[in-house]
Amino acid sequence: MDQLQKARQEIDLVDQEMARLFERRMKAVAEVADHKKKHGLPIFDPDREDVVVRKNAERLENADLRPYYVEFLRDTMKASRHYQKKRLEGMQVAFCGIEGAFASIAAGKIFPGAQQVPFSDFREAYEAVEKGDCDVAVLPMENSTAGEVSQVLDLMYAGNLVVTGVYSLSVRHCLLSTPDAELADIKKVVSHPQALMQCAAYIEEHKLEEIQAPNTALAAKRVSEKGDPSVAAIANAENAELYGLKILAHDINEVGLNTTRFAVLSRSSAPQKVMGKHSILMFTVRNEAGFLAKAINVIGDYGYNMRCLRSRPMKDLLWQYYFYVELEGDLDNENGKNMIKALELYCERLRVVGSFRYPADLDHAEVEE
Repeated sequence: MDQLQKARQEIDLVDQEMARLFERRMKAVAEVADHKKKHGLPIFDPDREDVVVRKNAERLENADLRPYYVEFLRDTMKASRHYQKKRLEGMQVAFCGIEGAFASIAAGKIFPGAQQVPFSDFREAYEAVEKGDCDVAVLPMENSTAGEVSQVLDLMYAGNLVVTGVYSLSVRHCLLSTPDAELADIKKVVSHPQALMQCAAYIEEHKLEEIQAPNTALAAKRVSEKGDPSVAAIANAENAELYGLKILAHDINEVGLNTTRFAVLSRSSAPQKVMGKHSILMFTVRNEAGFLAKAINVIGDYGYNMRCLRSRPMKDLLWQYYFYVELEGDLDNENGKNMIKALELYCERLRVVGSFRYPADLDHAEVEE
């Protein structure tokens, strides 16, 4: 047997072993996919993949082979993502709106391959997950221009779902109308109230009459169905192709860096040992002098930095408020548990709503079709 035949025989033996190991690996990948489906976690986790690549590349004794091995690992993990996506095809993701809404776009990036289930309002989408009709909900929490989405925060406070992820998506509004319309023809503009607010300067400049719609995609659909060239919708560019509309103006947001943060809400949380972890608390304080200040001091005393603190009026008690806090750090450890116990001394109600890695940017998410 010559040297070439020996080398090929060795490759065949290695390939046989690699085939067995690949099946073993993909069995574990399937378990990971099932775990992600249960806990509302995304398929693509770039931090985890970087750790895997770095750790395994360091195991090679031959440094010259490391670039090739890194490429091999990246291809293997790409195959794993495709397999996970197939496993998630039965997953049902609730969102508010219709196809083409920003929430629909966000859901597609977070859970590619999952079935999207539209609802007419935030409460219906939230309750669909509480009832078990859907696996997770993807709902907007906050816009960088228009501020918090109060209805969603109220649901998070009053409900039982937990936040397993928070993702940011750039909002780029366009002015859409019928194919025969021109910009000078437009007299009325229809969109979601927050989109109208985000484009207030443009609307005022062109002296347009505002008409509110439940969401931006539905606004585009209505303009398409009505066929009136004097009426335009404010929506994302994807809706032009979806509903046969013409883009009359691009990027009409008042602020160019317009981003919406979406929360993934699930019935169960999952421990996530990841870098950059943040946590969400919601609480009410006892009606005693100084208790809010004392509660805030407790958070700082245990070494947690508050990224934000918001108050919201309670629906069932006049002039009473609950508080929303985002913390830098993990609460699923001894320090966090001790902090929660200390907070309970000053709080009537206290809820750890969830944990997430911040920021997670959907504009650069890897979505494989």
